[in-house]
Amino acid sequence: MAVDLGRFGVWHQAEKWGPELASGLEQLGYGALWLGASPDADLRDAEVLLASTQTVTVGTSIVNMWRDDAAAVGASYHRLEEEHPGRFLLGVGIGHRERDGEYKSPYATIVDYLDELDEAKVPVDRRALAALGPRVLKLSAERTAGALPYLTTPEHTRQARATLGRNALLAAEQKVVLETDPDIARSVARDYLAGYLQLSNYTSNLKRLGYTDQDLADGGSDDLVDALVLHGTAVEIADGLKAHLEAGADQVVVQQLGKEGPDLLPGYEALATVLL
Repeated sequence: MAVDLGRFGVWHQAEKWGPELASGLEQLGYGALWLGASPDADLRDAEVLLASTQTVTVGTSIVNMWRDDAAAVGASYHRLEEEHPGRFLLGVGIGHRERDGEYKSPYATIVDYLDELDEAKVPVDRRALAALGPRVLKLSAERTAGALPYLTTPEHTRQARATLGRNALLAAEQKVVLETDPDIARSVARDYLAGYLQLSNYTSNLKRLGYTDQDLADGGSDDLVDALVLHGTAVEIADGLKAHLEAGADQVVVQQLGKEGPDLLPGYEALATVLL
């Protein structure tokens, strides 16, 4: 990898990011800050994170191929590279048929988009691909630095590493709730997961992992929710995060639920004491 990500990163949507959270996470030692939820082609939110920090890597997870022109995204990549050399990783992905009205021929669209990023001279090792199933995982290893799977488990990480091979990047996202009461933690988790469990990209992947329609119904079974959203003490959660590393991830991308903005920092600090 041309960009150093470290073993643990943090993922949030733009509205939760801010200079205080970004700089605080960098000081704690997290290796990458991931900007989620389809950032715009101008990548201004990523620019804010880069300007708020000194050395940490910033990545997008992910720029939506249906919404943002590859040439415009490529131009933004080069602007960020000029302003903050060596610190930005462009993550792109196909989105979801339920949310993107023009969604069709997803694999061909991904290939065409990567061709256009080639034309825009975005280096292969400075871009990554949202990937869950075997075909797109293989493509991510062939045409980008590697894969950015979301809403997955250590078992998916193990299978993804086998598909990707030894050298491709694998940055696996994992949600957590720092709460020892399982009922409270599962309530927070189900509130967040509700929309995701309606999206076929994710449900198809979870079924490949052995979960059933019954697991996916009514907000998710306890087994599914506990796998997708770790809860407990920082030490207990850390064990679950490390399971992704043991399964073959290069980085585990942590998303803490149930807090906002700077209020997230104490939880990430508690995790940092046992992870970093």
